[in-house]
Amino acid sequence: MIWIERAGLATPWFFVAVFLVASFLMVWRLESMAAEGMEGTVLGTVVMPYCTGMSNLIFAIVLGMHGGSGAEVVTNCLVNNVTNLTLLVGFPAALWGMSVLPDKAAKSGQDCSHHLKRLSMMLTLMAVLFFTGTAWVVGRRREIGLGEGLILIGLFLCWQAFHVLEVLKSNRRQNKTFRRMLAINLVLLGVGTYGTYVSTDWLVSWLSHIKNGFISARHMGWLSGWLDVLPNGLMAFYYGWRRQAEVVYTSQVGDAHICIPLCIGIFALYKPIVVPPIFETGVLILGGATLVHLIFIGTCGRLPRAIGWLLTAAYAVFLYKGLIK
Repeated sequence: MIWIERAGLATPWFFVAVFLVASFLMVWRLESMAAEGMEGTVLGTVVMPYCTGMSNLIFAIVLGMHGGSGAEVVTNCLVNNVTNLTLLVGFPAALWGMSVLPDKAAKSGQDCSHHLKRLSMMLTLMAVLFFTGTAWVVGRRREIGLGEGLILIGLFLCWQAFHVLEVLKSNRRQNKTFRRMLAINLVLLGVGTYGTYVSTDWLVSWLSHIKNGFISARHMGWLSGWLDVLPNGLMAFYYGWRRQAEVVYTSQVGDAHICIPLCIGIFALYKPIVVPPIFETGVLILGGATLVHLIFIGTCGRLPRAIGWLLTAAYAVFLYKGLIK
């Protein structure tokens, strides 16, 4: 970053722009990967979470390296996850509807591929519920230490290993191979990741020196969570507008696996985490929203618009409890 400082570009707006450009780069290449066949729940569960959730992971690592507060990491993760499963799924559902089953398939039940995607989506939602419950259990003593962190990381690695094996098994059955362009896309995703790291590192350092006002170190978890969730918002509204509900769901739900348990677990390797006051409220809203998604996706294969508005209202409650009350 020396050349950036010498050029006089070291300002918050410059690094926010770097963050957004890096995020757009990753979204662009994800769309390319989807066009090449890595689509639907595979793309959303295996690839998208690492790109849309990379900023949260980097935030946890940067704060751990700089001796930051674990409470800010937990707040960052809760802001990200609650926003994903309430506002970023609920609001697009309220605007365009959110159906993971085409009307004909929903009526006749003959389209097996769509029903298999729905079952995979429900499994992912159940994993979110399980991970959230695990985080609540390990955080009940108001502290998450090294042992609890290793448990959370282990759960994440087992879950991802399961999905990687599913992708390989599916490719074997369909006689598919990964195309050469995949390597180029992964390199470009790496460039986007580096841009995310540089911008996050600078912004965390800059914000740490501001003690007063809303934009200050006191609200680092909230501010970083909102910044980190911007790529998710882009994915949600873009694929919601295109009526690709399965990608909306898997990108938002899959990102939740990066935050809880991985980000919290990784920071706990640096030092114990004292959970913040918003923890109980955030976990309750997150668990409740996940149950709502499970019920409606499982019973009718879609999220009604009225429920989308209710989820959006739940996000407003989360903001009120965490920032105003």
